[in-house]
Amino acid sequence: MTTPSPTVDRVELAPAADLFRSLGDPARLAILRHLAVSEARVVDLVEQLGLAQSTVSKHLACLRECGLVDSRPVGRASVFTLTQPSLVDLLAAAETVLAATGDAVALCPTYGTPDGAGE
Repeated sequence: MTTPSPTVDRVELAPAADLFRSLGDPARLAILRHLAVSEARVVDLVEQLGLAQSTVSKHLACLRECGLVDSRPVGRASVFTLTQPSLVDLLAAAETVLAATGDAVALCPTYGTPDGAGE
């Protein structure tokens, strides 16, 4: 069996790294978690998450560009839904890993934040 070169590994893993980067913002994760439970309009997400309308719209645009959410018009509003139901499993797996590692990820000097609360 041959060992892949580090360059090939980086190329093959780039899409996964991009996916995790798209999930790397607490606001986007909150939006995805909400959409995992039910579809929502921007106004619903603003109310439920306590974020500014412009912030919610910006993050929804990012998630749509990543192919993780989609919308359909309902009257004058757009209703957003997850396009990838397997995100629910991914988020659940992340919660399992976080529960198993305790504060290790939050306190990581490279990726964590000083207070462990995220960005």
